[in-house]
Amino acid sequence: MSRKYRIGIIGCGGIANGKHLPSLAKLNNVELVAFCDIVPERAETAAAKYGAEGAVVCEDYRDVLKDASIDIVHVLTPNISHAEISIAALEAGKHVMCEKPMAKTAAEAQAMVEAAKRTGKKLTVGYNNRFRPDSQHLKNICAEGGLGHIYFAKAHAIRRRAVPTWGVFLDEEKQGGGPLIDIGTHALDLTLWMMDNYKPKVVLGTKYHELSSTENAANAWGPWDPSKFTVEDSAFGMIVMENGATIMLESSWALNTLEVDEAKCSLSGTEGGADMKGGLRLNGEKHSRLYTTEVELNAGGVAFYDGKTESAADAEMRAWIHAIDTDTEPVVTPEQAFAVSQILEAIYESARTGKAVYLNQ
Repeated sequence: MSRKYRIGIIGCGGIANGKHLPSLAKLNNVELVAFCDIVPERAETAAAKYGAEGAVVCEDYRDVLKDASIDIVHVLTPNISHAEISIAALEAGKHVMCEKPMAKTAAEAQAMVEAAKRTGKKLTVGYNNRFRPDSQHLKNICAEGGLGHIYFAKAHAIRRRAVPTWGVFLDEEKQGGGPLIDIGTHALDLTLWMMDNYKPKVVLGTKYHELSSTENAANAWGPWDPSKFTVEDSAFGMIVMENGATIMLESSWALNTLEVDEAKCSLSGTEGGADMKGGLRLNGEKHSRLYTTEVELNAGGVAFYDGKTESAADAEMRAWIHAIDTDTEPVVTPEQAFAVSQILEAIYESARTGKAVYLNQ
Protein backbone atom coordinates (compact mmCIF):
# COMPACT_ATOMS: atom_id res chain seq x y z
CA MET A 1 0.00 0.00 0.00
CA SER A 2 1.54 3.26 -1.10
CA ARG A 3 -1.07 5.85 -0.10
CA LYS A 4 -4.67 6.54 0.85
CA TYR A 5 -7.00 7.29 -2.07
CA ARG A 6 -9.72 9.93 -1.96
CA ILE A 7 -12.97 8.82 -3.59
CA GLY A 8 -15.98 10.78 -4.82
CA ILE A 9 -19.35 9.05 -5.19
CA ILE A 10 -21.68 10.31 -7.92
CA GLY A 11 -25.12 8.82 -7.43
CA CYS A 12 -26.11 7.79 -3.91
CA GLY A 13 -29.05 5.50 -4.64
CA GLY A 14 -29.59 1.76 -4.30
CA ILE A 15 -26.44 0.44 -5.96
CA ALA A 16 -24.27 2.88 -4.02
CA ASN A 17 -25.71 1.85 -0.65
CA GLY A 18 -26.19 -1.79 -1.54
CA LYS A 19 -22.72 -2.48 -2.97
CA HIS A 20 -20.13 0.26 -3.39
CA LEU A 21 -20.27 2.16 -0.10
CA PRO A 22 -20.34 -0.82 2.32
CA SER A 23 -17.47 -2.52 0.48
CA LEU A 24 -15.33 0.60 0.09
CA ALA A 25 -15.82 1.36 3.79
CA LYS A 26 -14.01 -1.89 4.65
CA LEU A 27 -10.80 -0.79 2.92
CA ASN A 28 -8.23 1.04 5.01
CA ASN A 29 -6.49 2.73 2.08
CA VAL A 30 -9.45 4.78 0.85
CA GLU A 31 -11.55 7.61 2.23
CA LEU A 32 -14.92 8.71 0.92
CA VAL A 33 -14.71 12.48 0.67
CA ALA A 34 -17.50 13.59 -1.71
CA PHE A 35 -21.11 12.53 -2.20
CA CYS A 36 -23.23 13.79 -5.10
CA ASP A 37 -26.86 13.13 -5.92
CA ILE A 38 -29.66 15.08 -7.58
CA VAL A 39 -31.68 14.27 -4.44
CA PRO A 40 -29.69 16.09 -1.72
CA GLU A 41 -31.09 13.95 1.09
CA ARG A 42 -29.60 10.80 -0.41
CA ALA A 43 -26.15 12.35 -0.59
CA GLU A 44 -26.44 13.68 2.94
CA THR A 45 -27.50 10.31 4.32
CA ALA A 46 -24.65 8.50 2.56
CA ALA A 47 -22.10 11.07 3.74
CA ALA A 48 -23.29 10.81 7.32
CA LYS A 49 -22.91 7.04 7.30
CA TYR A 50 -19.80 6.52 5.18
CA GLY A 51 -18.08 9.87 4.71
CA ALA A 52 -14.70 10.95 6.02
CA GLU A 53 -14.56 13.95 8.31
CA GLY A 54 -15.46 17.05 6.33
CA ALA A 55 -16.90 15.09 3.39
CA VAL A 56 -18.54 17.32 0.77
CA VAL A 57 -22.18 16.93 -0.27
CA CYS A 58 -23.42 18.35 -3.58
CA GLU A 59 -26.03 18.03 -6.33
CA ASP A 60 -23.87 18.73 -9.42
CA TYR A 61 -21.27 16.12 -10.36
CA ARG A 62 -19.04 18.87 -11.76
CA ASP A 63 -18.42 20.04 -8.21
CA VAL A 64 -16.85 16.65 -7.44
CA LEU A 65 -14.66 16.78 -10.53
CA LYS A 66 -13.36 20.26 -9.69
CA ASP A 67 -11.70 18.91 -6.55
CA ALA A 68 -8.13 18.14 -7.61
CA SER A 69 -7.52 16.15 -4.44
CA ILE A 70 -10.01 13.43 -5.47
CA ASP A 71 -8.26 10.46 -7.08
CA ILE A 72 -11.17 8.16 -7.94
CA VAL A 73 -14.80 8.63 -8.92
CA HIS A 74 -17.54 6.00 -8.85
CA VAL A 75 -20.35 6.71 -11.33
CA LEU A 76 -23.55 5.16 -9.94
CA THR A 77 -26.24 7.03 -11.85
CA PRO A 78 -28.91 5.93 -14.36
CA ASN A 79 -27.52 4.51 -17.59
CA ILE A 80 -28.27 7.63 -19.62
CA SER A 81 -25.56 9.63 -17.81
CA HIS A 82 -22.85 6.96 -17.45
CA ALA A 83 -20.84 8.11 -20.46
CA GLU A 84 -21.17 11.84 -19.89
CA ILE A 85 -20.03 11.71 -16.28
CA SER A 86 -17.37 9.03 -16.77
CA ILE A 87 -15.73 10.85 -19.67
CA ALA A 88 -15.78 14.15 -17.78
CA ALA A 89 -14.23 12.46 -14.74
CA LEU A 90 -11.48 10.83 -16.79
CA GLU A 91 -10.70 14.17 -18.42
CA ALA A 92 -10.59 15.74 -14.97
CA GLY A 93 -7.79 13.33 -14.07
CA LYS A 94 -9.80 10.80 -12.07
CA HIS A 95 -9.77 7.02 -12.23
CA VAL A 96 -13.34 5.82 -12.82
CA MET A 97 -15.44 2.87 -11.81
CA CYS A 98 -18.77 3.02 -13.65
CA GLU A 99 -21.63 0.77 -12.67
CA LYS A 100 -22.89 -1.67 -15.26
CA PRO A 101 -23.89 -1.48 -18.03
CA MET A 102 -21.02 0.62 -19.36
CA ALA A 103 -23.35 3.01 -21.18
CA LYS A 104 -26.79 3.33 -22.71
CA THR A 105 -25.41 2.93 -26.25
CA ALA A 106 -22.41 1.27 -27.88
CA ALA A 107 -21.24 4.62 -29.29
CA GLU A 108 -21.15 6.09 -25.79
CA ALA A 109 -19.27 3.04 -24.52
CA GLN A 110 -16.72 3.43 -27.31
CA ALA A 111 -16.28 7.08 -26.39
CA MET A 112 -15.52 5.99 -22.82
CA VAL A 113 -12.86 3.56 -24.05
CA GLU A 114 -11.27 6.31 -26.10
CA ALA A 115 -11.36 8.75 -23.18
CA ALA A 116 -9.54 6.26 -20.95
CA LYS A 117 -6.85 5.78 -23.58
CA ARG A 118 -6.57 9.51 -24.19
CA THR A 119 -6.23 10.46 -20.53
CA GLY A 120 -4.20 7.49 -19.34
CA LYS A 121 -6.58 7.04 -16.41
CA LYS A 122 -8.03 3.70 -15.37
CA LEU A 123 -11.63 2.86 -16.23
CA THR A 124 -13.54 -0.20 -15.11
CA VAL A 125 -17.19 -1.31 -15.09
CA GLY A 126 -19.03 -2.92 -12.16
CA TYR A 127 -19.40 -6.52 -13.29
CA ASN A 128 -19.13 -7.87 -9.75
CA ASN A 129 -20.29 -11.41 -10.62
CA ARG A 130 -16.80 -12.15 -11.91
CA PHE A 131 -15.67 -12.06 -8.29
CA ARG A 132 -17.94 -14.82 -6.95
CA PRO A 133 -16.13 -17.99 -5.80
CA ASP A 134 -17.79 -20.14 -8.48
CA SER A 135 -16.91 -17.61 -11.19
CA GLN A 136 -13.30 -17.38 -10.05
CA HIS A 137 -12.89 -21.15 -9.94
CA LEU A 138 -14.49 -21.70 -13.33
CA LYS A 139 -12.39 -18.92 -14.87
CA ASN A 140 -9.23 -20.68 -13.66
CA ILE A 141 -10.41 -23.93 -15.24
CA CYS A 142 -11.16 -22.19 -18.54
CA ALA A 143 -7.88 -20.29 -18.54
CA GLU A 144 -5.95 -23.52 -17.99
CA GLY A 145 -7.72 -25.14 -20.94
CA GLY A 146 -9.77 -27.51 -18.80
CA LEU A 147 -12.79 -27.22 -21.11
CA GLY A 148 -10.74 -27.02 -24.30
CA HIS A 149 -12.10 -24.80 -27.06
CA ILE A 150 -15.43 -23.39 -25.86
CA TYR A 151 -17.63 -23.22 -28.93
CA PHE A 152 -21.15 -23.10 -27.41
CA ALA A 153 -22.41 -21.23 -24.37
CA LYS A 154 -25.58 -19.95 -22.73
CA ALA A 155 -25.84 -16.73 -20.72
CA HIS A 156 -28.66 -16.98 -18.17
CA ALA A 157 -30.51 -13.99 -16.69
CA ILE A 158 -34.03 -15.26 -16.06
CA ARG A 159 -36.38 -14.05 -13.36
CA ARG A 160 -39.91 -15.44 -13.11
CA ARG A 161 -41.47 -12.34 -11.54
CA ALA A 162 -38.95 -9.83 -10.24
CA VAL A 163 -39.52 -6.51 -11.97
CA PRO A 164 -37.79 -3.57 -10.24
CA THR A 165 -40.51 -0.99 -9.71
CA TRP A 166 -38.47 1.85 -8.18
CA GLY A 167 -36.22 4.50 -9.65
CA VAL A 168 -35.96 4.63 -13.44
CA PHE A 169 -35.72 0.90 -14.18
CA LEU A 170 -38.92 0.94 -16.26
CA ASP A 171 -37.95 4.10 -18.17
CA GLU A 172 -36.51 3.21 -21.58
CA GLU A 173 -35.30 6.76 -22.22
CA LYS A 174 -33.12 6.83 -19.10
CA GLN A 175 -32.04 3.18 -19.06
CA GLY A 176 -31.96 2.10 -22.70
CA GLY A 177 -33.88 -1.08 -22.01
CA GLY A 178 -35.13 -3.51 -19.41
CA PRO A 179 -33.89 -6.93 -18.27
CA LEU A 180 -31.50 -7.33 -21.19
CA ILE A 181 -29.43 -4.26 -20.34
CA ASP A 182 -30.00 -4.61 -16.58
CA ILE A 183 -29.30 -8.28 -15.76
CA GLY A 184 -28.59 -9.77 -19.18
CA THR A 185 -25.48 -7.60 -19.20
CA HIS A 186 -24.09 -9.49 -16.16
CA ALA A 187 -24.70 -12.92 -17.70
CA LEU A 188 -23.19 -11.91 -21.02
CA ASP A 189 -20.11 -10.39 -19.39
CA LEU A 190 -19.58 -13.55 -17.37
CA THR A 191 -19.90 -15.74 -20.48
CA LEU A 192 -17.55 -13.70 -22.68
CA TRP A 193 -15.01 -13.58 -19.84
CA MET A 194 -15.05 -17.35 -19.40
CA MET A 195 -14.60 -17.84 -23.14
CA ASP A 196 -12.05 -15.02 -23.39
CA ASN A 197 -13.83 -14.14 -26.61
CA TYR A 198 -14.75 -10.52 -27.40
CA LYS A 199 -15.16 -10.55 -31.16
CA PRO A 200 -18.84 -10.85 -32.17
CA LYS A 201 -19.68 -11.34 -35.83
CA VAL A 202 -23.46 -11.47 -36.14
CA VAL A 203 -26.37 -11.08 -33.71
CA LEU A 204 -30.04 -12.07 -33.96
CA GLY A 205 -32.38 -10.88 -31.23
CA THR A 206 -35.98 -10.71 -30.06
CA LYS A 207 -37.68 -8.80 -27.28
CA TYR A 208 -41.17 -8.98 -25.80
CA HIS A 209 -43.75 -6.87 -23.97
CA GLU A 210 -46.11 -9.76 -23.31
CA LEU A 211 -46.55 -9.48 -19.52
CA SER A 212 -45.78 -5.81 -18.89
CA SER A 213 -49.44 -4.78 -19.30
CA THR A 214 -50.61 -7.10 -16.49
CA GLU A 215 -52.58 -5.30 -13.79
CA ASN A 216 -51.94 -6.18 -10.13
CA ALA A 217 -49.24 -8.60 -11.18
CA ALA A 218 -47.50 -10.97 -8.81
CA ASN A 219 -44.05 -9.50 -8.35
CA ALA A 220 -41.20 -9.64 -5.84
CA TRP A 221 -41.46 -5.89 -5.20
CA GLY A 222 -45.21 -5.54 -5.58
CA PRO A 223 -47.29 -4.89 -8.72
CA TRP A 224 -45.80 -2.69 -11.38
CA ASP A 225 -47.61 0.18 -13.09
CA PRO A 226 -48.28 -0.98 -16.68
CA SER A 227 -48.44 2.63 -17.89
CA LYS A 228 -44.84 3.18 -16.77
CA PHE A 229 -43.48 -0.15 -18.01
CA THR A 230 -41.88 1.18 -21.21
CA VAL A 231 -39.07 -1.40 -21.48
CA GLU A 232 -39.21 -5.05 -22.54
CA ASP A 233 -40.19 -7.72 -20.01
CA SER A 234 -37.94 -10.30 -21.72
CA ALA A 235 -35.35 -10.43 -24.48
CA PHE A 236 -33.27 -13.13 -26.14
CA GLY A 237 -30.34 -13.25 -28.47
CA MET A 238 -28.12 -15.54 -30.49
CA ILE A 239 -24.56 -14.32 -30.96
CA VAL A 240 -22.11 -15.88 -33.39
CA MET A 241 -18.51 -14.91 -32.74
CA GLU A 242 -15.82 -14.39 -35.37
CA ASN A 243 -14.25 -17.76 -34.51
CA GLY A 244 -17.60 -19.53 -35.04
CA ALA A 245 -18.56 -19.94 -31.38
CA THR A 246 -22.26 -19.51 -30.54
CA ILE A 247 -23.77 -17.87 -27.46
CA MET A 248 -27.45 -17.95 -26.53
CA LEU A 249 -28.47 -15.10 -24.21
CA GLU A 250 -31.73 -15.21 -22.27
CA SER A 251 -33.05 -12.45 -20.04
CA SER A 252 -36.33 -11.64 -18.32
CA TRP A 253 -37.85 -9.81 -15.41
CA ALA A 254 -41.19 -11.52 -15.96
CA LEU A 255 -41.56 -14.85 -17.74
CA ASN A 256 -43.76 -17.89 -17.26
CA THR A 257 -41.00 -20.37 -16.48
CA LEU A 258 -39.67 -22.43 -13.59
CA GLU A 259 -36.10 -22.32 -14.91
CA VAL A 260 -34.87 -19.30 -12.98
CA ASP A 261 -31.18 -18.43 -13.19
CA GLU A 262 -29.47 -15.06 -12.91
CA ALA A 263 -25.87 -14.03 -13.67
CA LYS A 264 -24.92 -17.55 -14.64
CA CYS A 265 -23.53 -19.29 -17.69
CA SER A 266 -23.29 -22.75 -19.23
CA LEU A 267 -20.24 -23.67 -21.31
CA SER A 268 -19.56 -26.46 -23.79
CA GLY A 269 -16.00 -27.11 -24.95
CA THR A 270 -14.02 -29.78 -26.75
CA GLU A 271 -12.59 -31.18 -23.50
CA GLY A 272 -15.56 -30.72 -21.18
CA GLY A 273 -18.45 -28.58 -20.09
CA ALA A 274 -19.61 -26.60 -17.08
CA ASP A 275 -22.66 -24.84 -15.71
CA MET A 276 -23.63 -22.85 -12.65
CA LYS A 277 -27.05 -24.40 -12.09
CA GLY A 278 -27.45 -25.40 -8.46
CA GLY A 279 -23.77 -24.83 -7.86
CA LEU A 280 -20.75 -25.24 -10.10
CA ARG A 281 -20.89 -28.48 -12.10
CA LEU A 282 -18.31 -29.87 -14.51
CA ASN A 283 -19.02 -32.57 -17.06
CA GLY A 284 -17.16 -34.56 -19.68
CA GLU A 285 -15.88 -37.96 -20.68
CA LYS A 286 -13.07 -40.06 -19.19
CA HIS A 287 -12.09 -43.66 -19.89
CA SER A 288 -15.09 -44.11 -22.20
CA ARG A 289 -17.53 -42.99 -19.51
CA LEU A 290 -19.40 -39.73 -18.98
CA TYR A 291 -18.94 -37.91 -15.69
CA THR A 292 -20.48 -35.05 -13.73
CA THR A 293 -18.59 -33.37 -10.91
CA GLU A 294 -20.02 -30.93 -8.39
CA VAL A 295 -17.32 -28.57 -7.16
CA GLU A 296 -17.20 -27.94 -3.39
CA LEU A 297 -16.65 -24.22 -2.92
CA ASN A 298 -17.25 -23.89 0.81
CA ALA A 299 -14.22 -22.70 2.70
CA GLY A 300 -14.97 -24.60 5.91
CA GLY A 301 -14.84 -28.31 6.58
CA VAL A 302 -13.85 -28.04 10.24
CA ALA A 303 -16.24 -28.11 13.19
CA PHE A 304 -17.25 -24.63 14.39
CA TYR A 305 -15.44 -22.94 11.50
CA ASP A 306 -17.05 -21.91 8.23
CA GLY A 307 -13.88 -20.61 6.63
CA LYS A 308 -12.87 -17.13 5.63
CA THR A 309 -15.08 -15.77 2.88
CA GLU A 310 -15.29 -12.48 1.00
CA SER A 311 -18.34 -11.21 -0.82
CA ALA A 312 -18.13 -10.56 -4.55
CA ALA A 313 -18.66 -6.85 -3.92
CA ASP A 314 -15.86 -6.70 -1.35
CA ALA A 315 -13.51 -8.58 -3.68
CA GLU A 316 -14.45 -6.29 -6.57
CA MET A 317 -13.64 -3.10 -4.67
CA ARG A 318 -10.43 -4.50 -3.23
CA ALA A 319 -9.22 -5.59 -6.69
CA TRP A 320 -10.14 -2.20 -8.19
CA ILE A 321 -8.17 -0.21 -5.66
CA HIS A 322 -5.29 -2.69 -5.93
CA ALA A 323 -5.15 -2.12 -9.71
CA ILE A 324 -4.80 1.62 -9.11
CA ASP A 325 -2.28 1.18 -6.30
CA THR A 326 -0.07 -1.15 -8.38
CA ASP A 327 -0.73 0.55 -11.73
CA THR A 328 -1.99 -2.70 -13.25
CA GLU A 329 -4.94 -3.47 -15.50
CA PRO A 330 -8.33 -3.74 -13.76
CA VAL A 331 -10.08 -7.12 -13.81
CA VAL A 332 -12.83 -5.65 -16.01
CA THR A 333 -11.25 -3.67 -18.84
CA PRO A 334 -13.09 -0.97 -20.80
CA GLU A 335 -12.60 -2.90 -24.04
CA GLN A 336 -14.31 -5.96 -22.57
CA ALA A 337 -17.21 -3.92 -21.24
CA PHE A 338 -17.59 -2.24 -24.63
CA ALA A 339 -18.02 -5.64 -26.33
CA VAL A 340 -20.90 -6.38 -23.94
CA SER A 341 -22.60 -3.06 -24.78
CA GLN A 342 -22.03 -3.62 -28.48
CA ILE A 343 -23.78 -7.02 -28.38
CA LEU A 344 -26.68 -5.82 -26.22
CA GLU A 345 -27.35 -2.94 -28.60
CA ALA A 346 -27.24 -5.34 -31.55
CA ILE A 347 -29.87 -7.56 -29.90
CA TYR A 348 -32.15 -4.56 -29.43
CA GLU A 349 -31.54 -3.43 -33.02
CA SER A 350 -32.22 -6.90 -34.40
CA ALA A 351 -35.42 -7.13 -32.35
CA ARG A 352 -36.53 -3.77 -33.73
CA THR A 353 -35.80 -4.52 -37.38
CA GLY A 354 -36.35 -8.27 -37.49
CA LYS A 355 -32.96 -8.64 -39.18
CA ALA A 356 -29.59 -9.98 -38.15
CA VAL A 357 -27.01 -7.34 -37.20
CA TYR A 358 -23.44 -7.76 -38.44
CA LEU A 359 -20.69 -6.25 -36.29
CA ASN A 360 -17.05 -5.30 -36.82
CA GLN A 361 -17.38 -5.53 -40.58
